[in-house]
Amino acid sequence: MKDDKPKVQFIEITDDFAGQRIDNFLRARLKNVPKSMIYRILRKGEVRVNKKRIKPEYKLQDGDLVRVPPVKLPEKADQAPVSTKLNKVAELESCIIYEDDQMLILNKPSGTAVHGGSGLKFGAIEALRALRPDARFLELVHRIDRDTSGILLVAKKRSALRQLQEQFRNKTVQKYYFALVMGEWKASCKKVTAPLLKNEVNSIVRVNPNGKASDTRFKVIERLEQATLIQASPVTGRTHQIRVHCQYAGHPIAWDDRYGDPRFDAYTKKSGLSRLFLHAANIKFKHPKTEEMMDINAPMEQILTRAIEQLRKK
Repeated sequence: MKDDKPKVQFIEITDDFAGQRIDNFLRARLKNVPKSMIYRILRKGEVRVNKKRIKPEYKLQDGDLVRVPPVKLPEKADQAPVSTKLNKVAELESCIIYEDDQMLILNKPSGTAVHGGSGLKFGAIEALRALRPDARFLELVHRIDRDTSGILLVAKKRSALRQLQEQFRNKTVQKYYFALVMGEWKASCKKVTAPLLKNEVNSIVRVNPNGKASDTRFKVIERLEQATLIQASPVTGRTHQIRVHCQYAGHPIAWDDRYGDPRFDAYTKKSGLSRLFLHAANIKFKHPKTEEMMDINAPMEQILTRAIEQLRKK
């Protein structure tokens, strides 16, 4: 008779996971296990490293032996695992625009979250793991909004993740977005430096003197009828930063359901637009292993290029 009861696991840590906090390691390892339960088994000493109790902030070392206890989830309706046969998952394979042994770069479609949560069964990272079941390590380097399309970096090694995230922290990564905004953006408006404060209840972000310092650089790409195609480059990486800074400048982005203008949405709908016009088009950074300068471009979805063409005709 088959025994389906969960069993104790003993995991030897390799260099790929060295430096990662034990709580984050367990959260990635124990899928669908609530965060509160992970911290509970840590507090109770059920998780051991080299036979010793550890705190949640303990950083794993190469060669550590981790004891992971059996975890029984509360009974609920069975959920099918993410299937690679689902169209939305399988589509992501064709969205990979660069890949080597250190990382892969995705041209993420609009409408796909970067990770599951908040009622979503899966996101881009879960889909990639389903497509690559043999991959030992796949982790997001950074995030972009669900409705924003474009470049998303995924590390395939712990060392690559550390190196790339350090570049983001040091602000040496250059990111460029395309956005279609309402009205005529003045060429003299080359930057917006307005502090942003996030409401933790509804996740709405507002300009607020008590918020975090935020800096976005702007450049006019093309003037269109009642609209402007701009390039936005965030120096800081706050939630919804480009979207809020555009609204603050008086030029909300087309089809922004939080910070937009319904009149502009109705106007651009005539050009076939039906999604947020914000696209992460270009990124420049150092390769995590070779230190070669990478310059990656992601083409816009057809719905965006077609909308621009229709507005040009006007």
